Amino acid sequence: MRMDFDRQSGLFLHVASLPGPDGIGTLGEPAETFVDFLAESGQSLWQFCPLGPTIPIHDNSPYQSYSAFAGNPLFVDLDRLVERGWLDELDRPDFDDGHVEYGPVREYKEARLTEAFETFKADASDDEQSNFETFVEESGEWLDEYALYRALRDHYDGVSWLDWPEEAKMRDPDALAEYREELADSIEYRKFLQWVFDTQWNDLKEYANERGVKFVGDMPIYVDLDSADVWANPEIFKLDAEREPKYVSGVPPDEFSDDGQMWGTPVYDWDALDERDYGWWVKRFERLLQRVDIFRIDHFKGFESYWEIPADAETAREGEWVEGPHEDVFYAIRDELGDLPIVVEDLGEITPKMEEIRDTLGYPGMVVAAFADWCDGDSRYHPANYDANSVAYTSTHDTDTVVGWYDALDEQDRECLHYAVDHEGGDVHWDILDTVWNSDSVIALAQVQDPLGYGSEARFNVPGTVEGNWAWRVSEDALSGDVVQNLYDITEESDRLAE
Repeated sequence: MRMDFDRQSGLFLHVASLPGPDGIGTLGEPAETFVDFLAESGQSLWQFCPLGPTIPIHDNSPYQSYSAFAGNPLFVDLDRLVERGWLDELDRPDFDDGHVEYGPVREYKEARLTEAFETFKADASDDEQSNFETFVEESGEWLDEYALYRALRDHYDGVSWLDWPEEAKMRDPDALAEYREELADSIEYRKFLQWVFDTQWNDLKEYANERGVKFVGDMPIYVDLDSADVWANPEIFKLDAEREPKYVSGVPPDEFSDDGQMWGTPVYDWDALDERDYGWWVKRFERLLQRVDIFRIDHFKGFESYWEIPADAETAREGEWVEGPHEDVFYAIRDELGDLPIVVEDLGEITPKMEEIRDTLGYPGMVVAAFADWCDGDSRYHPANYDANSVAYTSTHDTDTVVGWYDALDEQDRECLHYAVDHEGGDVHWDILDTVWNSDSVIALAQVQDPLGYGSEARFNVPGTVEGNWAWRVSEDALSGDVVQNLYDITEESDRLAE
Protein backbone atom coordinates (compact mmCIF):
# COMPACT_ATOMS: atom_id res chain seq x y z
CA MET A 1 0.00 0.00 0.00
CA ARG A 2 2.79 2.46 0.76
CA MET A 3 6.01 3.57 -0.80
CA ASP A 4 9.21 3.05 1.16
CA PHE A 5 10.87 6.30 2.17
CA ASP A 6 14.59 6.97 2.39
CA ARG A 7 16.01 8.34 5.61
CA GLN A 8 15.85 12.08 5.00
CA SER A 9 14.87 15.44 6.44
CA GLY A 10 13.36 18.77 5.50
CA LEU A 11 11.65 21.95 6.58
CA PHE A 12 8.09 23.19 6.75
CA LEU A 13 7.28 26.61 5.31
CA HIS A 14 3.95 27.48 3.76
CA VAL A 15 4.10 29.19 0.38
CA ALA A 16 2.41 32.29 1.80
CA SER A 17 5.33 32.70 4.24
CA LEU A 18 8.03 33.03 1.59
CA PRO A 19 9.81 36.37 1.26
CA GLY A 20 9.26 38.52 -1.82
CA PRO A 21 7.87 41.83 -3.07
CA ASP A 22 4.20 40.88 -3.58
CA GLY A 23 3.25 40.94 0.11
CA ILE A 24 2.85 37.15 0.04
CA GLY A 25 5.02 34.25 -1.05
CA THR A 26 4.97 33.39 -4.75
CA LEU A 27 5.98 30.54 -7.03
CA GLY A 28 8.75 32.36 -8.86
CA GLU A 29 12.11 33.55 -7.59
CA PRO A 30 11.05 33.63 -3.90
CA ALA A 31 10.21 29.93 -3.99
CA GLU A 32 13.33 29.05 -5.98
CA THR A 33 15.45 30.90 -3.43
CA PHE A 34 13.98 28.75 -0.67
CA VAL A 35 14.63 25.59 -2.70
CA ASP A 36 18.26 26.66 -3.01
CA PHE A 37 18.41 27.21 0.76
CA LEU A 38 17.05 23.71 1.35
CA ALA A 39 19.49 22.10 -1.07
CA GLU A 40 22.49 23.97 0.32
CA SER A 41 21.58 22.98 3.88
CA GLY A 42 21.24 19.30 2.95
CA GLN A 43 17.45 19.13 3.11
CA SER A 44 15.55 16.99 0.63
CA LEU A 45 11.96 17.81 1.64
CA TRP A 46 9.83 20.97 1.56
CA GLN A 47 6.52 20.64 3.39
CA PHE A 48 3.72 23.21 3.11
CA CYS A 49 0.02 23.64 3.91
CA PRO A 50 -2.78 22.94 1.39
CA LEU A 51 -2.48 25.11 -1.70
CA GLY A 52 -6.14 25.90 -2.41
CA PRO A 53 -7.73 29.35 -2.79
CA THR A 54 -8.47 30.52 0.75
CA ILE A 55 -11.71 32.03 2.07
CA PRO A 56 -11.28 35.52 3.59
CA ILE A 57 -14.00 35.10 6.23
CA HIS A 58 -12.10 32.09 7.59
CA ASP A 59 -8.96 34.14 8.29
CA ASN A 60 -7.46 32.84 5.02
CA SER A 61 -6.78 29.46 6.60
CA PRO A 62 -5.26 27.10 4.03
CA TYR A 63 -7.40 24.37 5.59
CA GLN A 64 -10.63 26.08 4.46
CA SER A 65 -10.72 26.56 0.73
CA TYR A 66 -13.10 27.16 -2.15
CA SER A 67 -11.79 23.96 -3.74
CA ALA A 68 -9.84 20.83 -2.87
CA PHE A 69 -8.51 20.76 -6.45
CA ALA A 70 -7.68 24.38 -7.36
CA GLY A 71 -4.56 26.41 -6.59
CA ASN A 72 -4.43 29.78 -4.84
CA PRO A 73 -3.97 32.56 -7.43
CA LEU A 74 -2.43 34.80 -4.75
CA PHE A 75 0.68 32.60 -5.07
CA VAL A 76 1.10 33.41 -8.77
CA ASP A 77 4.36 35.26 -9.36
CA LEU A 78 3.65 38.56 -11.10
CA ASP A 79 7.23 39.05 -12.30
CA ARG A 80 6.88 35.88 -14.38
CA LEU A 81 3.77 37.40 -15.99
CA VAL A 82 5.79 40.51 -16.83
CA GLU A 83 8.36 38.24 -18.47
CA ARG A 84 5.61 36.68 -20.58
CA GLY A 85 4.49 40.11 -21.74
CA TRP A 86 1.11 39.94 -20.05
CA LEU A 87 1.85 42.72 -17.56
CA ASP A 88 3.77 45.98 -17.76
CA GLU A 89 6.44 46.77 -15.21
CA LEU A 90 4.92 46.66 -11.74
CA ASP A 91 4.36 49.58 -9.38
CA ARG A 92 3.95 47.68 -6.12
CA PRO A 93 2.59 49.05 -2.86
CA ASP A 94 4.88 49.01 0.17
CA PHE A 95 3.78 45.66 1.63
CA ASP A 96 4.68 44.38 5.10
CA ASP A 97 7.73 42.09 4.81
CA GLY A 98 6.98 40.28 8.07
CA HIS A 99 3.29 39.43 7.72
CA VAL A 100 0.78 38.87 4.93
CA GLU A 101 -1.78 41.67 4.79
CA TYR A 102 -4.37 39.57 2.99
CA GLY A 103 -6.83 42.37 2.19
CA PRO A 104 -4.39 44.72 0.43
CA VAL A 105 -2.54 41.81 -1.16
CA ARG A 106 -5.74 40.36 -2.59
CA GLU A 107 -6.90 43.73 -3.92
CA TYR A 108 -3.56 44.43 -5.61
CA LYS A 109 -2.95 40.97 -7.05
CA GLU A 110 -6.48 40.40 -8.35
CA ALA A 111 -6.28 43.67 -10.28
CA ARG A 112 -2.94 42.65 -11.83
CA LEU A 113 -4.20 39.14 -12.62
CA THR A 114 -7.24 40.62 -14.36
CA GLU A 115 -4.90 42.81 -16.46
CA ALA A 116 -2.84 39.75 -17.37
CA PHE A 117 -5.96 37.88 -18.45
CA GLU A 118 -7.11 40.74 -20.68
CA THR A 119 -3.69 40.89 -22.32
CA PHE A 120 -3.66 37.13 -22.79
CA LYS A 121 -7.05 37.21 -24.49
CA ALA A 122 -5.91 39.95 -26.84
CA ASP A 123 -2.33 38.93 -27.57
CA ALA A 124 -1.78 35.25 -26.72
CA SER A 125 0.33 33.39 -29.24
CA ASP A 126 -0.99 30.27 -30.92
CA ASP A 127 1.22 28.12 -28.67
CA GLU A 128 0.01 29.88 -25.52
CA GLN A 129 -3.62 29.53 -26.53
CA SER A 130 -3.07 25.87 -27.41
CA ASN A 131 -1.40 25.17 -24.05
CA PHE A 132 -4.27 26.82 -22.23
CA GLU A 133 -6.86 24.81 -24.14
CA THR A 134 -4.97 21.58 -23.47
CA PHE A 135 -4.90 22.34 -19.75
CA VAL A 136 -8.65 23.00 -19.72
CA GLU A 137 -9.38 19.81 -21.63
CA GLU A 138 -7.12 17.62 -19.49
CA SER A 139 -8.38 19.09 -16.20
CA GLY A 140 -11.95 18.26 -17.10
CA GLU A 141 -14.77 18.20 -14.58
CA TRP A 142 -13.13 19.71 -11.50
CA LEU A 143 -12.01 22.79 -13.42
CA ASP A 144 -15.36 23.25 -15.16
CA GLU A 145 -17.24 23.05 -11.87
CA TYR A 146 -14.81 25.25 -9.96
CA ALA A 147 -14.73 27.97 -12.61
CA LEU A 148 -18.52 28.04 -12.84
CA TYR A 149 -18.82 28.11 -9.05
CA ARG A 150 -16.42 31.07 -8.74
CA ALA A 151 -18.12 32.90 -11.60
CA LEU A 152 -21.51 32.43 -9.97
CA ARG A 153 -20.13 33.52 -6.62
CA ASP A 154 -18.84 36.74 -8.19
CA HIS A 155 -22.14 37.19 -10.03
CA TYR A 156 -24.03 36.99 -6.73
CA ASP A 157 -21.75 39.44 -4.90
CA GLY A 158 -19.67 36.87 -3.04
CA VAL A 159 -22.44 35.21 -1.04
CA SER A 160 -22.38 31.50 -0.27
CA TRP A 161 -23.93 29.16 -2.82
CA LEU A 162 -26.50 28.24 -0.16
CA ASP A 163 -27.94 31.73 -0.62
CA TRP A 164 -28.01 31.72 -4.42
CA PRO A 165 -31.31 31.60 -6.33
CA GLU A 166 -32.91 28.16 -6.22
CA GLU A 167 -31.99 27.16 -9.78
CA ALA A 168 -28.30 27.90 -9.20
CA LYS A 169 -28.19 26.47 -5.68
CA MET A 170 -29.91 23.23 -6.74
CA ARG A 171 -27.97 23.02 -10.03
CA ASP A 172 -30.88 23.03 -12.47
CA PRO A 173 -29.26 21.81 -15.74
CA ASP A 174 -31.01 24.34 -17.99
CA ALA A 175 -30.15 27.19 -15.66
CA LEU A 176 -26.50 26.12 -15.45
CA ALA A 177 -26.29 26.01 -19.25
CA GLU A 178 -27.58 29.59 -19.39
CA TYR A 179 -25.13 30.69 -16.71
CA ARG A 180 -22.23 29.14 -18.62
CA GLU A 181 -23.16 31.24 -21.62
CA GLU A 182 -23.88 34.43 -19.68
CA LEU A 183 -20.75 34.19 -17.50
CA ALA A 184 -18.41 32.77 -20.15
CA ASP A 185 -15.75 35.48 -19.72
CA SER A 186 -15.69 35.15 -15.93
CA ILE A 187 -15.49 31.37 -16.24
CA GLU A 188 -12.58 31.61 -18.67
CA TYR A 189 -10.81 34.02 -16.29
CA ARG A 190 -10.99 31.48 -13.46
CA LYS A 191 -9.67 28.76 -15.75
CA PHE A 192 -6.85 31.06 -16.88
CA LEU A 193 -5.77 31.65 -13.27
CA GLN A 194 -5.62 27.90 -12.65
CA TRP A 195 -3.59 27.37 -15.81
CA VAL A 196 -1.11 30.06 -14.78
CA PHE A 197 -0.87 28.60 -11.27
CA ASP A 198 -0.29 25.09 -12.60
CA THR A 199 2.31 26.27 -15.12
CA GLN A 200 4.29 28.10 -12.45
CA TRP A 201 3.89 25.24 -9.98
CA ASN A 202 5.12 22.66 -12.47
CA ASP A 203 8.14 24.83 -13.27
CA LEU A 204 8.90 25.17 -9.55
CA LYS A 205 8.52 21.44 -8.90
CA GLU A 206 10.89 20.65 -11.75
CA TYR A 207 13.38 23.18 -10.36
CA ALA A 208 13.17 21.61 -6.91
CA ASN A 209 13.34 17.99 -8.04
CA GLU A 210 16.41 18.72 -10.16
CA ARG A 211 18.12 19.95 -6.98
CA GLY A 212 17.14 16.92 -4.94
CA VAL A 213 14.23 18.56 -3.12
CA LYS A 214 10.84 16.83 -3.01
CA PHE A 215 7.52 18.42 -2.13
CA VAL A 216 5.43 17.27 0.86
CA GLY A 217 1.81 18.35 0.51
CA ASP A 218 -1.10 18.29 2.92
CA MET A 219 -4.63 16.93 2.51
CA PRO A 220 -7.32 17.99 4.98
CA ILE A 221 -9.86 15.21 5.41
CA TYR A 222 -12.82 17.62 5.18
CA VAL A 223 -13.75 20.34 2.69
CA ASP A 224 -15.50 23.63 3.39
CA LEU A 225 -19.28 23.86 3.06
CA ASP A 226 -18.91 26.99 0.94
CA SER A 227 -16.86 25.27 -1.73
CA ALA A 228 -17.17 24.04 -5.29
CA ASP A 229 -16.67 20.53 -3.93
CA VAL A 230 -19.89 20.47 -1.90
CA TRP A 231 -21.94 22.52 -4.39
CA ALA A 232 -20.97 20.24 -7.30
CA ASN A 233 -21.12 16.92 -5.38
CA PRO A 234 -23.98 17.17 -2.86
CA GLU A 235 -24.72 13.45 -3.14
CA ILE A 236 -21.50 12.45 -1.31
CA PHE A 237 -22.21 14.59 1.78
CA LYS A 238 -24.88 14.27 4.45
CA LEU A 239 -27.10 17.13 3.33
CA ASP A 240 -30.85 17.60 3.57
CA ALA A 241 -33.29 18.24 0.72
CA GLU A 242 -32.34 21.92 0.69
CA ARG A 243 -28.63 21.07 0.51
CA GLU A 244 -28.08 22.27 4.06
CA PRO A 245 -25.80 20.03 6.18
CA LYS A 246 -27.59 17.59 8.46
CA TYR A 247 -24.39 16.98 10.39
CA VAL A 248 -21.06 18.75 10.75
CA SER A 249 -17.60 17.64 11.79
CA GLY A 250 -15.74 18.27 15.01
CA VAL A 251 -14.23 16.60 18.04
CA PRO A 252 -15.74 15.70 21.42
CA PRO A 253 -14.95 17.39 24.74
CA ASP A 254 -11.40 16.83 25.94
CA GLU A 255 -8.82 18.32 28.28
CA PHE A 256 -8.50 21.35 26.00
CA SER A 257 -12.20 22.10 25.49
CA ASP A 258 -15.12 21.36 27.84
CA ASP A 259 -17.60 21.53 24.97
CA GLY A 260 -15.44 19.99 22.26
CA GLN A 261 -15.02 21.68 18.89
CA MET A 262 -17.51 22.19 16.07
CA TRP A 263 -15.52 22.56 12.86
CA GLY A 264 -18.62 23.21 10.78
CA THR A 265 -17.56 21.31 7.66
CA PRO A 266 -20.11 18.81 6.28
CA VAL A 267 -19.41 15.13 6.88
CA TYR A 268 -19.21 12.58 4.11
CA ASP A 269 -21.87 10.06 3.23
CA TRP A 270 -19.42 7.17 3.11
CA ASP A 271 -22.10 4.70 1.94
CA ALA A 272 -22.79 6.91 -1.07
CA LEU A 273 -19.07 7.19 -1.75
CA ASP A 274 -18.68 3.41 -1.50
CA GLU A 275 -21.45 2.96 -4.07
CA ARG A 276 -19.46 5.22 -6.40
CA ASP A 277 -16.19 3.32 -5.79
CA TYR A 278 -14.85 6.38 -3.94
CA GLY A 279 -14.44 8.09 -7.30
CA TRP A 280 -14.32 11.63 -5.87
CA TRP A 281 -11.53 10.61 -3.49
CA VAL A 282 -9.61 8.94 -6.32
CA LYS A 283 -9.75 12.17 -8.31
CA ARG A 284 -8.71 14.19 -5.25
CA PHE A 285 -5.66 12.00 -4.62
CA GLU A 286 -4.78 12.03 -8.31
CA ARG A 287 -4.88 15.83 -8.40
CA LEU A 288 -2.67 16.18 -5.34
CA LEU A 289 -0.15 13.68 -6.71
CA GLN A 290 0.23 15.88 -9.78
CA ARG A 291 1.66 18.54 -7.47
CA VAL A 292 3.63 16.77 -4.75
CA ASP A 293 5.94 13.82 -4.18
CA ILE A 294 4.66 12.92 -0.70
CA PHE A 295 1.63 14.10 1.23
CA ARG A 296 0.27 14.14 4.75
CA ILE A 297 -3.35 13.22 5.46
CA ASP A 298 -4.75 15.46 8.17
CA HIS A 299 -7.01 13.94 10.87
CA PHE A 300 -6.46 10.32 9.85
CA LYS A 301 -8.65 9.34 12.80
CA GLY A 302 -11.68 10.34 10.71
CA PHE A 303 -11.22 7.35 8.41
CA GLU A 304 -11.58 5.00 11.39
CA SER A 305 -14.42 6.88 13.09
CA TYR A 306 -15.49 10.49 13.16
CA TRP A 307 -17.38 12.77 15.53
CA GLU A 308 -20.70 13.60 13.85
CA ILE A 309 -22.61 16.57 15.30
CA PRO A 310 -26.18 17.57 14.38
CA ALA A 311 -25.91 20.80 12.43
CA ASP A 312 -28.34 22.56 14.76
CA ALA A 313 -26.48 21.50 17.92
CA GLU A 314 -25.33 24.21 20.30
CA THR A 315 -22.05 22.47 21.14
CA ALA A 316 -20.02 19.47 20.01
CA ARG A 317 -21.19 17.65 23.13
CA GLU A 318 -24.28 16.58 21.18
CA GLY A 319 -22.24 14.58 18.68
CA GLU A 320 -21.50 10.86 18.49
CA TRP A 321 -18.86 8.57 17.04
CA VAL A 322 -19.74 7.11 13.62
CA GLU A 323 -17.78 4.42 11.79
CA GLY A 324 -15.64 5.61 8.89
CA PRO A 325 -14.64 3.66 5.77
CA HIS A 326 -11.48 2.18 7.38
CA GLU A 327 -9.05 0.83 4.78
CA ASP A 328 -11.62 0.52 1.99
CA VAL A 329 -11.17 4.02 0.60
CA PHE A 330 -7.40 3.56 0.42
CA TYR A 331 -7.73 0.19 -1.30
CA ALA A 332 -10.00 1.78 -3.91
CA ILE A 333 -7.52 4.59 -4.50
CA ARG A 334 -4.58 2.18 -4.61
CA ASP A 335 -6.37 0.09 -7.25
CA GLU A 336 -6.59 3.18 -9.48
CA LEU A 337 -3.36 5.01 -8.69
CA GLY A 338 -0.92 2.42 -7.33
CA ASP A 339 1.03 2.59 -4.06
CA LEU A 340 0.74 5.90 -2.31
CA PRO A 341 3.45 8.16 -0.77
CA ILE A 342 1.41 8.96 2.33
CA VAL A 343 2.17 10.14 5.86
CA VAL A 344 -0.74 10.26 8.30
CA GLU A 345 -1.52 12.70 11.08
CA ASP A 346 -2.37 10.30 13.91
CA LEU A 347 -2.16 12.76 16.79
CA GLY A 348 -4.82 13.43 19.39
CA GLU A 349 -7.15 10.58 20.32
CA ILE A 350 -5.37 7.40 19.23
CA THR A 351 -7.46 4.25 19.34
CA PRO A 352 -6.26 0.67 18.88
CA LYS A 353 -8.46 0.37 15.79
CA MET A 354 -6.93 3.47 14.23
CA GLU A 355 -3.44 2.12 14.89
CA GLU A 356 -4.47 -1.20 13.34
CA ILE A 357 -5.71 0.55 10.18
CA ARG A 358 -2.57 2.70 9.96
CA ASP A 359 -0.31 -0.33 10.43
CA THR A 360 -2.29 -2.43 7.96
CA LEU A 361 -1.82 0.28 5.36
CA GLY A 362 1.81 0.70 6.42
CA TYR A 363 1.73 4.49 6.45
CA PRO A 364 4.14 6.32 8.78
CA GLY A 365 2.50 8.25 11.61
CA MET A 366 3.63 11.47 13.26
CA VAL A 367 5.57 12.14 16.45
CA VAL A 368 6.15 15.68 17.72
CA ALA A 369 8.85 16.71 20.15
CA ALA A 370 6.73 19.68 21.23
CA PHE A 371 4.27 17.18 22.76
CA ALA A 372 6.89 15.21 24.71
CA ASP A 373 6.90 14.73 28.46
CA TRP A 374 10.66 15.10 28.74
CA CYS A 375 10.69 13.63 32.25
CA ASP A 376 8.93 10.46 31.09
CA GLY A 377 11.25 8.17 29.19
CA ASP A 378 8.24 6.16 27.97
CA SER A 379 6.44 9.15 26.45
CA ARG A 380 5.31 8.43 22.89
CA TYR A 381 6.66 11.80 21.80
CA HIS A 382 10.07 11.46 23.45
CA PRO A 383 12.66 11.17 20.63
CA ALA A 384 14.20 8.11 22.31
CA ASN A 385 11.00 6.20 21.46
CA TYR A 386 10.51 7.12 17.80
CA ASP A 387 10.38 4.10 15.53
CA ALA A 388 11.58 3.87 11.96
CA ASN A 389 8.09 3.98 10.44
CA SER A 390 7.36 7.47 11.71
CA VAL A 391 7.86 11.10 10.77
CA ALA A 392 9.41 13.18 13.54
CA TYR A 393 8.69 16.88 13.96
CA THR A 394 10.40 19.34 16.25
CA SER A 395 7.21 21.42 16.03
CA THR A 396 4.32 21.81 13.60
CA HIS A 397 2.33 24.67 12.08
CA ASP A 398 -0.23 24.13 14.88
CA THR A 399 2.28 24.31 17.75
CA ASP A 400 4.57 27.01 19.01
CA THR A 401 8.10 27.13 17.63
CA VAL A 402 10.84 25.13 19.38
CA VAL A 403 12.09 28.21 21.20
CA GLY A 404 8.52 29.19 22.04
CA TRP A 405 7.53 25.89 23.60
CA TYR A 406 10.93 25.54 25.32
CA ASP A 407 10.51 28.96 26.95
CA ALA A 408 7.13 27.83 28.32
CA LEU A 409 8.54 24.71 30.08
CA ASP A 410 8.82 24.72 33.84
CA GLU A 411 12.22 24.26 35.48
CA GLN A 412 11.90 20.51 36.01
CA ASP A 413 10.84 19.85 32.41
CA ARG A 414 13.74 21.97 31.18
CA GLU A 415 16.20 19.97 33.25
CA CYS A 416 14.80 16.72 31.85
CA LEU A 417 14.99 18.10 28.32
CA HIS A 418 18.57 19.27 28.82
CA TYR A 419 19.51 15.75 29.85
CA ALA A 420 17.64 14.14 26.94
CA VAL A 421 19.20 16.37 24.28
CA ASP A 422 22.65 16.60 25.93
CA HIS A 423 22.40 20.37 26.29
CA GLU A 424 25.55 21.90 27.75
CA GLY A 425 24.96 25.55 26.91
CA GLY A 426 24.47 27.62 23.80
CA ASP A 427 21.37 27.59 21.62
CA VAL A 428 19.11 24.83 22.87
CA HIS A 429 17.10 24.72 19.63
CA TRP A 430 20.09 23.21 17.82
CA ASP A 431 20.37 20.46 20.45
CA ILE A 432 16.67 19.67 20.03
CA LEU A 433 16.97 19.56 16.24
CA ASP A 434 20.06 17.37 16.52
CA THR A 435 18.19 14.95 18.82
CA VAL A 436 15.16 14.71 16.53
CA TRP A 437 17.37 14.36 13.43
CA ASN A 438 19.29 11.53 15.14
CA SER A 439 16.14 9.64 16.11
CA ASP A 440 15.09 6.43 14.37
CA SER A 441 12.26 8.15 12.45
CA VAL A 442 12.65 7.72 8.72
CA ILE A 443 11.82 11.40 8.11
CA ALA A 444 12.64 14.39 10.31
CA LEU A 445 10.98 17.78 9.79
CA ALA A 446 11.01 21.18 11.44
CA GLN A 447 9.33 24.50 10.89
CA VAL A 448 11.84 26.86 9.30
CA GLN A 449 11.48 29.01 12.44
CA ASP A 450 13.20 26.28 14.47
CA PRO A 451 16.71 26.28 12.97
CA LEU A 452 16.41 30.07 12.82
CA GLY A 453 15.85 30.10 16.59
CA TYR A 454 12.67 32.17 16.44
CA GLY A 455 10.30 32.36 19.41
CA SER A 456 6.54 32.67 19.84
CA GLU A 457 6.49 35.93 17.88
CA ALA A 458 6.99 33.80 14.76
CA ARG A 459 4.23 31.29 15.51
CA PHE A 460 2.20 30.46 12.39
CA ASN A 461 -1.11 29.30 13.87
CA VAL A 462 -2.84 29.01 17.23
CA PRO A 463 -5.66 26.41 16.96
CA GLY A 464 -9.00 27.55 18.33
CA THR A 465 -8.35 31.22 17.51
CA VAL A 466 -9.87 32.99 14.53
CA GLU A 467 -7.64 36.00 13.93
CA GLY A 468 -3.97 36.71 13.33
CA ASN A 469 -3.00 33.29 11.99
CA TRP A 470 -1.41 32.11 8.72
CA ALA A 471 0.30 35.47 8.16
CA TRP A 472 3.91 35.14 9.39
CA ARG A 473 6.63 35.54 6.73
CA VAL A 474 10.34 34.78 6.79
CA SER A 475 12.85 37.35 5.58
CA GLU A 476 15.19 36.53 2.73
CA ASP A 477 18.19 37.58 4.82
CA ALA A 478 17.42 34.84 7.36
CA LEU A 479 17.91 32.05 4.81
CA SER A 480 21.69 32.17 4.77
CA GLY A 481 24.81 32.25 6.92
CA ASP A 482 25.57 29.85 9.76
CA VAL A 483 22.07 28.32 9.64
CA VAL A 484 22.89 26.67 6.31
CA GLN A 485 26.12 25.09 7.58
CA ASN A 486 24.71 24.07 10.97
CA LEU A 487 21.71 22.40 9.38
CA TYR A 488 23.88 20.65 6.82
CA ASP A 489 26.21 19.34 9.54
CA ILE A 490 23.34 17.95 11.62
CA THR A 491 21.84 16.33 8.55
CA GLU A 492 25.11 14.75 7.50
CA GLU A 493 25.88 13.46 11.00
CA SER A 494 22.42 11.90 11.31
CA ASP A 495 22.76 10.14 7.95
CA ARG A 496 19.88 12.06 6.36
CA LEU A 497 21.64 13.55 3.35
CA ALA A 498 19.93 12.52 0.13
CA GLU A 499 22.03 10.46 -2.24
